[in-house]
Amino acid sequence: METPVDLPEPLLSADNGVNGATRSADWDEVNEFCRRVYMPYRVRPLGLASRPDARMHLLQHGRIRSTGFGYGTQVHLSEFDPAAGNVLVLTTMRGVIEHGMGSAGTATTRAGESFVSDCSRTDYWLRSDAEHRQLNLTIPHDLLEEVAINWYGASPGDALWTRNAPIGGSGSAFMSQLEGLIRGSASITDWRARERFHRHMEESVCAVILQEWSQSTGLRLGADGPTICPGFVRRAEEYLAAHARRVPTMTETASAVGVSVRSLSDGFRRYRNQTPGEFLTEQRLQGAHQALSHPAPGVTVTRVATEWGYVNLSHFARQYKRRFGQLPGQTLRRHR
Repeated sequence: METPVDLPEPLLSADNGVNGATRSADWDEVNEFCRRVYMPYRVRPLGLASRPDARMHLLQHGRIRSTGFGYGTQVHLSEFDPAAGNVLVLTTMRGVIEHGMGSAGTATTRAGESFVSDCSRTDYWLRSDAEHRQLNLTIPHDLLEEVAINWYGASPGDALWTRNAPIGGSGSAFMSQLEGLIRGSASITDWRARERFHRHMEESVCAVILQEWSQSTGLRLGADGPTICPGFVRRAEEYLAAHARRVPTMTETASAVGVSVRSLSDGFRRYRNQTPGEFLTEQRLQGAHQALSHPAPGVTVTRVATEWGYVNLSHFARQYKRRFGQLPGQTLRRHR
């Protein structure tokens, strides 16, 4: 099937100096490329092929990376590392890719269709056929949040960040921006002009992604939109995330951001559809999950639970299994 974007030759075939290879049948080489360009994640080959036939090409556009990529075999990808802080925008150029959308089910993208997931804020998985070829953007979450604040006055928060969704499509604003980004980066040779171009494209690409992402999920961005929240809610989220290990009280949190406990609770319920306590629990569980998925030598479930403020191991195990579908010990054994 023809690609809907006529990709410039540098992205398709140039050696861009990332790992010295544009095609590889070595799993270690392919996985190292993906770890550095995207983030660490789990790869499970499907079907009969035991080796990849991967195409790997990278261009850097300021803080945004674009990659022309395909494994050359069927794969299932999961367990994307939230600590990397990256958002993936995956555009299918050839083949078929199935994407996980959490409780919303799945979505399938074909040539010319895109999908976005903030892997720093929510779980994500994909399953691809052997013919898949992708043009992916790797964008720091902080960059998207920066653009959201500059354009709309505030961050949309987890009402958007936790919603994996299809965006774009043939003739969409995003597809136009994507083509402009790739073509411009490949054609501009003067480094000063390229820097100016990248600063402009960082903002315009992110703005289009935010607009189409919010439309796809039924949210509104803007000063009068329901996803915009007061600054004290964002400051409370930052405070709770930074101090999650010691489990701050709501009184302490409210005092730290300069509001009453009632205002704090009302703000979270109105703008985040959850309580401050539920937000804090998620931070603690994610921290424990990260520690068990990347265990230090000699680490134990008890030690991890204690470090994240749990004194009742049975309660920790129940919460952990409800959130991640397995017991803490199972995660630890799997990643030792």
